[in-house]
Amino acid sequence: MTDSKSPRSHRTADKRERIIECAMRHFAEDGYQGAKISDVADELVIAKGSIFQHFGSKAGLFLHAYKRAVTSLPAWLDAPKTVLDEGFFATLMFWLERTEHLVHEDLVPYRVSLIGNYGTDLALKREINRFLVSEDPYGTLEFVEFGIERGEVRDDIDLEMIVSMVDWLAGSLQDALVTEELDPGLFHRWSKQPERQKARVEQFAEVLKSAIGKPSARTGASRR
Repeated sequence: MTDSKSPRSHRTADKRERIIECAMRHFAEDGYQGAKISDVADELVIAKGSIFQHFGSKAGLFLHAYKRAVTSLPAWLDAPKTVLDEGFFATLMFWLERTEHLVHEDLVPYRVSLIGNYGTDLALKREINRFLVSEDPYGTLEFVEFGIERGEVRDDIDLEMIVSMVDWLAGSLQDALVTEELDPGLFHRWSKQPERQKARVEQFAEVLKSAIGKPSARTGASRR
């Protein structure tokens, strides 16, 4: 089958890709307010108006950058098979214990996701929330269903409630852990205490397990 896209369509798509990739770096480095469309245009040697033609506004560009960022981050069920074989809460612990990968391996997309979650205005945040709910980029629904099928997660309460709890609570904990590493001054008492961080992760998993775990799962060994 031949590619139905014209050379012009390919050029347009490639240009959009370059703009998004460049914008992600600028947003990650300077934040939503600090990043300038003119800097992106200058780096790519294109007209500033060309960016607005493709994305409509700075908010439109950021939304595309945010979507690219979060979909490039690993989903819950991207954990190694050996971890998945251990179950839902083992997978949860695996990702929480690897939170540092968000700083060392995925810094740009993760910073863009942080900015989208905490550093944008209400109108843009509304669009971000619609995307997260409709697209579920981290595969949380599938992950929770995985836990239910294994008999580890409760099936007697609303599924969407459990999905929201995992998304909000685990995501907030990871954000706090990453913020601590990026800016240790925010946590004076606990800085440079890896054992304290490990304890917090374990305690979080226990609290979440007590809320959404089936009784049999709660009695098992004391994780994303």
